[in-house]
Amino acid sequence: MNLLDGKIVSAHYKSLLQHNVNVAIAKGLRVPHLAAVLVGSNPASEFYVQSKMRSCKEVGFHSSLISKDENITESELVTILHQLNSNDNIDGYIVQLPLPKHIDESKIIQAIAPSKDVDGFHPINIGKLVLNQDTFISATPLGITKILEYYHIPTSGKHCVIIGRSHIVGMPMGLLMLRNSSIGNSTVTYTHSRTENLKAITSQADILIAAIGKPNYITADMIKNGAIVIDVGINRINDESKKKGYRIVGDVDFESVKNIASYITPVPGGVGLMTVIALLLNTWKAYNNTFLIENHKNE
Repeated sequence: MNLLDGKIVSAHYKSLLQHNVNVAIAKGLRVPHLAAVLVGSNPASEFYVQSKMRSCKEVGFHSSLISKDENITESELVTILHQLNSNDNIDGYIVQLPLPKHIDESKIIQAIAPSKDVDGFHPINIGKLVLNQDTFISATPLGITKILEYYHIPTSGKHCVIIGRSHIVGMPMGLLMLRNSSIGNSTVTYTHSRTENLKAITSQADILIAAIGKPNYITADMIKNGAIVIDVGINRINDESKKKGYRIVGDVDFESVKNIASYITPVPGGVGLMTVIALLLNTWKAYNNTFLIENHKNE
């Protein structure tokens, strides 16, 4: 078993981004800027946003956090997004999900300018991904491709089974594995909560990507010998032996599967770290797109 270590890959890309920012500043350009909109006081959301802000600081990005009470109206939130859309000093921004129940998440996502949608959730960006056009790719799938790329995992001609079909992870992940590129050219099978005979399908996978949201759901008897296993799950389970009273596990039963898989991502320390890196890479992309547009205007 070989570990697909998100800490190592994350450090690599942070170093690369930091170098690129330093080069940009030396040229007299402004610093890249990522903003985050946080509604309410969900502890998990607050943790994720702070993690993203810390990562921005580590690579030399500016970051802004816009925190709003959970009672904010949908129209008030849309107004904030329109302001961010028109702010030329902000390259990209995210709206941390989930939102309070009285706010329609789809309306909020569609209010984000596609050119600043560094989460890659806007229908236009998803549509471009379907058409294999240049776009912002959802952060978790993009992060997974960076792990595969870093460790030189061959994907061409391989059978990739994805467990989960969300528009955030499962669906775009399959599209990336299908595309004609260095990380891609796989034969992709989507599975989900309604799939029958799941074990029979997962046991055929050369590459298994689990994003089902159930702790330790994928067990050793579901894995092909030598498979590459990517665990997207982040699940909290009670554990009185831990100081916090819980521990974090993935969708894969790591201890049993690690003896069968040729490569596997740990939880924590795997895909989660690379999701943040992918967000920074998308912000850097948006930043570069901004200056390409500005240069074109000045020609």
